[in-house]
Amino acid sequence: MGIVLAGLAAGMVIGLSYLTDMPGISRQRQLPALTPGEMRIRDRLHAHVETLAGKIGGRSASDPESLAATLEYIDGQLRSYGYAPQRLAYSGAGITFENMEAVLAGTTEPDGIVIVGAHYDTAGGLPGANDNGSGVAATLELASALANEPQKRTVRWLFFANEEPPFFQGPLMGSYVYAARCRERNENIQAMLSLETIGYYSEQPGSQQYPIGFHPGYPNRGDFLGFVSNIRSARLLRRVVKSFRESTSLPSEGSAAPARIPGVGWSDHWSFWQFGYRALMATDTAPYRYPYYHSAQDTPDKLDYDRMARALSGLTAAVRQLASQ
Repeated sequence: MGIVLAGLAAGMVIGLSYLTDMPGISRQRQLPALTPGEMRIRDRLHAHVETLAGKIGGRSASDPESLAATLEYIDGQLRSYGYAPQRLAYSGAGITFENMEAVLAGTTEPDGIVIVGAHYDTAGGLPGANDNGSGVAATLELASALANEPQKRTVRWLFFANEEPPFFQGPLMGSYVYAARCRERNENIQAMLSLETIGYYSEQPGSQQYPIGFHPGYPNRGDFLGFVSNIRSARLLRRVVKSFRESTSLPSEGSAAPARIPGVGWSDHWSFWQFGYRALMATDTAPYRYPYYHSAQDTPDKLDYDRMARALSGLTAAVRQLASQ
């Protein structure tokens, strides 16, 4: 019996390590200077967030004019990269909502699909620079980076409506509607990456908190980009984190954790889990780090665009790897 129990304990340790100890090297002692390409990306990220959270402002379902202006901006950016974006309308509660999709068609395995998405709405009339102007800006820049690089598999860039309350984790959440359509069509979604609040970083000790039940041992400084998935998506998580770490100096942490832990399913990746797809979220951990979360102070000046540019280097490499190998 002792041998059996020892074997079970060893198996649990190995299993936990697989879910929490990510491949690659996460941290360097000092971040190097941005490359010229990263500096250009930094400036474009800043411009996107300023337009979304500064010029347009709150982007909630109760303000159709702001949502229309947001979609017009996203549409214009995508067309300038050479895409032909489509608005995917759906209705509920007497209102018509729209997701937006742009497609980079695959070359040799076009039925294999990688989805990268972010929600474009905000909580109420709040400016939403980080939540989720940062995710929208990053998705736009990823679409730009790969626009002239067709991959083996199809990449879809998605901008989702209604991630925020009162639609959060409900049937009118834009990503839920979209994921349901994917399942109805039996589409081969091989990976989904949700970009959610990726713009705030702090080197102050104690700046990073974690939900109760989260695996201990993670840093207490909020200077990293986090990647989180459910248990079923652990292999996808490890692939993404490995590619990210090989391609950028920005620290990163990853964990595959039970979806019941608060925060693990708090974005559009959750919708894809409901239909059996593997998905993960890239995030600065939102309320576990960001002091301006869901407040009127979530403005463009709060974000760290240098670190966001470094994040883009790693995310671009990860998407390339998923779409080509």
